[in-house]
Amino acid sequence: MNGIGIDVCKATLDVAVFEGPFAQFHNTPAGHRKLLSWIEKQDPGKIVLEASGGYEQRVLDALFSAGHQVIRENARRSHSFADAAALPAKTDRLDAINLAQMAQVADALKLRLYQPMEPWRARLREYVCARLQLIEMISAAQNQLQHVTDRQLTRQLKANLQQMQRNCGRLEQQIAEQVREQPRLEDMKVLKGIGPVLQSVLAAYLPELGVLNRKAIAKLVGVAPIARDSGSMRGLRRICHGRIEVRNVLYMACLSAIRHEPIIGEFYQSLKKRGKPSKVAIVAAMHKMLVIINARVREARLAQA
Repeated sequence: MNGIGIDVCKATLDVAVFEGPFAQFHNTPAGHRKLLSWIEKQDPGKIVLEASGGYEQRVLDALFSAGHQVIRENARRSHSFADAAALPAKTDRLDAINLAQMAQVADALKLRLYQPMEPWRARLREYVCARLQLIEMISAAQNQLQHVTDRQLTRQLKANLQQMQRNCGRLEQQIAEQVREQPRLEDMKVLKGIGPVLQSVLAAYLPELGVLNRKAIAKLVGVAPIARDSGSMRGLRRICHGRIEVRNVLYMACLSAIRHEPIIGEFYQSLKKRGKPSKVAIVAAMHKMLVIINARVREARLAQA
């Protein structure tokens, strides 16, 4: 069976078969139907697409609905694979060829097959994503105001900022309502500091919660320190990569838990007494929070099975 790679753009899909033909289709429903018809003739195995800011979602769902084994891979990993495969040049066609090579060895790379979200989770993610984007816009607007001296322009910018803040407040109310409609999300509230914001982000951006083990879930979020050792040298452990949307909100929740949740607060203080820097202690507390939440959600799932 042949691995297939699809480089996704806003308007087009560049498709390559491992050591086989190449084709291009429009990234539209009609183009997706032509793509499915063409793929059926290629003895398809696994299909790899690179995450492209959401432009890949519809074709991803179309391939899944048609019964194909499809994988959405992040850009960092696909670019690293291209470097390892000696494909330094970059065009849409070469990107598709690189993804086809990844698809051919997907099992060896342990690439995870795509599973669509439950409808309620997908809807919640749209609201959470809109809120996160609005928060970034509010921060940019606040920074902009600091450099404006004209009174008329200041009034206009303040009015725009206040409107965005009101919209953000409405989004937070709608998100909290959706969280209340899902009783299973209550399983996450095992520690003080875990509220609707963290619950919604975990539900929207970490559906693997309660399914993976503690090491895998920590690595997925990016709160597992990565070793930097070679020979007798022992490098400084650092966190990297992972799902930044989850990590950012988990950080804020952890600061609250350090103050109000004895389990996390005492753990944090014990690390500080042992001489750990504040940032290292906070990351360790974030890791502990995530592991506790993951274990609680897993227990609840097993109980319901």
